[in-house]
Amino acid sequence: TGASARDILSNDTYDKLLIEIDYVTGFAPTAGAIANFEEFLLARTHKETIEFNYTALSSPNKETLTLDEVVELESENRDEYNDGSTLAIHIYFADAPSESDEEGENLVTLGAVYRNTSMIIYERTIKELTENSSISTEEVETATLLHEFGHLFGLVNLSTESVNEHEDAEADNHCNVDGCLMRAELQFGGSLLKQMEKNTSKGLASIPSIGPECLLDLQKYGGR
Repeated sequence: TGASARDILSNDTYDKLLIEIDYVTGFAPTAGAIANFEEFLLARTHKETIEFNYTALSSPNKETLTLDEVVELESENRDEYNDGSTLAIHIYFADAPSESDEEGENLVTLGAVYRNTSMIIYERTIKELTENSSISTEEVETATLLHEFGHLFGLVNLSTESVNEHEDAEADNHCNVDGCLMRAELQFGGSLLKQMEKNTSKGLASIPSIGPECLLDLQKYGGR
């Protein structure tokens, strides 16, 4: 993860992003979240062409998903790979939660990256999390996509080296700057909802933005 940061952010080798979205039927991302995601990519990378390909898949019928099972699902279903000047990203929207969830501790995982161009979004978990919340599914999907893609950008210290030290001492590869998109709490359901609700109560945008230290890093790695 993070090894393709410069390829994703700059146009040095690839000038087009092709994002393959595989989703279990009934667990597709909202159109609003994908629109927000595309806007984020256009703002932070130098790519001017971004294409999304969607494929509906049958359920793997798993109660939970281990990381090994996620990798296996990608191997079975991924169709798009780098081709010429096009860089391909694979995102799988799952109908099962992560095996590592600790619901009693309110630690449910919303998404994860596990290779340089691979991501999983735990869509069932997001839907359940937002069922009785003032924060919408679209908002949580957006925040999760942006946070996880920040890791594909190499944030924080993932196959990259930060301009200034700002890695959270208690959470590897996450930012310690208040309010940053790359804070560790954005990876887990309960803490993400609290942060988003706190933002809206202050009249701020519910979805955190990339903080100043992470922006410096993006620019160093080839982004903007």
